[in-house]
Amino acid sequence: MLYVITGPPAAGKSSWIDAHAKPHDIVIDLDRITLALTGPGAPQWNQDATVVRVAQRARYAAIDEAIRHRDKVDVYLIHTRPKAKALAQYKRLDARIVAVDPGRDVVMKRIDAMRSPEMKRVATAWYNDRRRQAAHTVSQSPLDW
Repeated sequence: MLYVITGPPAAGKSSWIDAHAKPHDIVIDLDRITLALTGPGAPQWNQDATVVRVAQRARYAAIDEAIRHRDKVDVYLIHTRPKAKALAQYKRLDARIVAVDPGRDVVMKRIDAMRSPEMKRVATAWYNDRRRQAAHTVSQSPLDW
């Protein structure tokens, strides 16, 4: 099964996956990939443009391969803001779309505490997209932090 996990930055998408994925499942998370591609001591949420670009290329390759195996293992894919084309592709793959959203106020507070201020722009865009989209999603209640 393919699970596509959406939500604004700092919503708890990785935590949701940690609570649901089994050790043999495939997890495709740009933050994890970026961290894996950087040296010791790199920040957990690295926004260096070069590193992120390399990580994005690795993510695309991982997605292409992982969806071939979704009948054998569960695949968890974080896709913060999927556009209509991606949502259509996920629908063709019979993916389950899960939106993790503890609420705008919680997200903005978490960004203030843990993330780059630029992430507020991404979170605002996610909430604006969410209002416009009528995708079938399963909402996740807030996690205790």
